Amino acid sequence: MRRVCLTLPTDRACEATIAAVAEEAAYGAREFGAEVHLLVLDSADAPIRAAHREAVEALAPAPGVIVHHMDEDAQRVLLRAVIGRSGVARPEKVLDLLLPQGVSYGACTNRAFLIAEALGCASTHRRDSDSRYQSADGAPVFPLHHELRSLGLPASEAAGLVSRRRLDPAYAHRRVSLVGGSFVGEMSVDVEEIRRLDPAVYHEVIGLSIPSGQPEIWRRSLVESSFRGAGTTPFTGDLTTLTLVAATRVDMCNIAFDREVYGRVPLPPALDTIGSDYFLIHVVQDAGLPGVLHNRHIVNYHTGERRSESGFLAYQLRLAKFILSTPYLDAVYTRMRAAGSTLLDDAGHVRAPAVARYVREAAALDPAENSERLDVLERCYRSLGGRYTGAADLFAARRSSLLDHARTDMDGFALLIDAWEPLTRTARRTGLTAVSPAPSL
Repeated sequence: MRRVCLTLPTDRACEATIAAVAEEAAYGAREFGAEVHLLVLDSADAPIRAAHREAVEALAPAPGVIVHHMDEDAQRVLLRAVIGRSGVARPEKVLDLLLPQGVSYGACTNRAFLIAEALGCASTHRRDSDSRYQSADGAPVFPLHHELRSLGLPASEAAGLVSRRRLDPAYAHRRVSLVGGSFVGEMSVDVEEIRRLDPAVYHEVIGLSIPSGQPEIWRRSLVESSFRGAGTTPFTGDLTTLTLVAATRVDMCNIAFDREVYGRVPLPPALDTIGSDYFLIHVVQDAGLPGVLHNRHIVNYHTGERRSESGFLAYQLRLAKFILSTPYLDAVYTRMRAAGSTLLDDAGHVRAPAVARYVREAAALDPAENSERLDVLERCYRSLGGRYTGAADLFAARRSSLLDHARTDMDGFALLIDAWEPLTRTARRTGLTAVSPAPSL
């Protein structure tokens, strides 16, 4: 029986989302005969974790669905066991990269990948706690439908299951390594207020996230489309495309990867950096690995916490770190695009050492560009006034650490890539023997 991991990482209250994702898990087991492991990775505070535990225990049993609710203590036990048995260098540093003190979009997904390996899963399917499903004809529209339908198949077989084919025939023998959709609703990054306050400042700030060298007409188009997903048009019927999927067309709340990809390369474990978890989408596209793009878009919404004063500052800091990470990551993406299919070995697997080398080369970039970017960001925020002045003050106070972390995050990522394949192999051998999963449903 095919075994898959449907994961929901969270650090906020999301009882309703747990119930909704459990319905999707039951759908996958029922419609595709899969064994679906619903993995809730819980980094929330103790009272919220307790509410999540109650929500898990209240779920109705569903054939073929096994639920695991793991707090960070349980995750740490498993990680220590896997790291210790793998024999990787600098084990405590590796543990810190996998389970840091703070928010890391890449690290939480890396933990999901390792636990999926320990569960013996063929793929990992990620959802987010600040999203919900669309509906059609009174029923939820589950992305898992397309993910289980195509993921892992040779592209030549998946071609008969999609609406459109936009794939070079030379890639037909390769496995579908990614299936994803986008989102509708509110912007994935909460910057609409900046746009309302001053459209020119908005274009200058968001323009910092666009790779240099783009013609101005394309830059403006990219700024306009950034963080907007699939817009607001609701789902009316399936449309799927076999293609090389671009990171701008999908969202990490609505994505699935074949283990042949994440079993070899992890995500950047950068702290407090939005967008750091999109790295593997670039790897898949640049290496010429087929994917399926679908329109079962998830509904994105902003939680109240993000609009609180502390939440606002935390989020602006994450946006700033994303902007400072862009030159380093773009340098890696440029190298991977140039490498193309040579990123793959003779068996069609991603060559992790090559990726690690590109990351290390990027870490050596001159930091002067980022110093200028931070100047622009601080100036723009001060011009907006109000609470944005507080964010600008925060950028100024943390200037040295922000610039330093943008570079050292790449050093940590390279180290984790080096350790990753021994970790995933060990996790698959170890299983969940080091921890006790939640009761099966």
